[in-house]
Amino acid sequence: MTLGDLLEPGAVTLRVSAANKRQVLGVIADVAARVFGVDADEALEGLIERENAGSTGVGQGVAIPHARLSDIDRVRAVFVRLETPVAFGAVDDKPVDLLVALFAPKEADSSHLRALARVSRMMRQPELREQLRQARSADAVHVMLTHAQESKPTAA
Repeated sequence: MTLGDLLEPGAVTLRVSAANKRQVLGVIADVAARVFGVDADEALEGLIERENAGSTGVGQGVAIPHARLSDIDRVRAVFVRLETPVAFGAVDDKPVDLLVALFAPKEADSSHLRALARVSRMMRQPELREQLRQARSADAVHVMLTHAQESKPTAA
């Protein structure tokens, strides 16, 4: 499974304006509803519930919010780039501007955990983050994300 298997071109949204975490999650839920045909309220509720358990801000301006939904048949992804970073309670206390949201079926197997780990490893790459921040179009971002290689874990 690659991010290309999870992310459709229509699920990439750039130049999003949001004042806070809840508004960002609302945008993600709306994109998921439009592209995947899921219920936007259920998607938002799932994302908020997960955030209440602990922030999905992984650092370096990146968050990977995720939720399980009843109206989805496989793991799917949404990418959002914010115009202005927002506070997200990230592990490094830096505001977030790049979000890769994952949605999995309610009864998903471990595939959603593998997808989460894969996205996390990809988004640790400084070069990829910078390219995503500089990309001029959603199509360019889609290509970057679907062709990016995971970084190899470094030896401790």
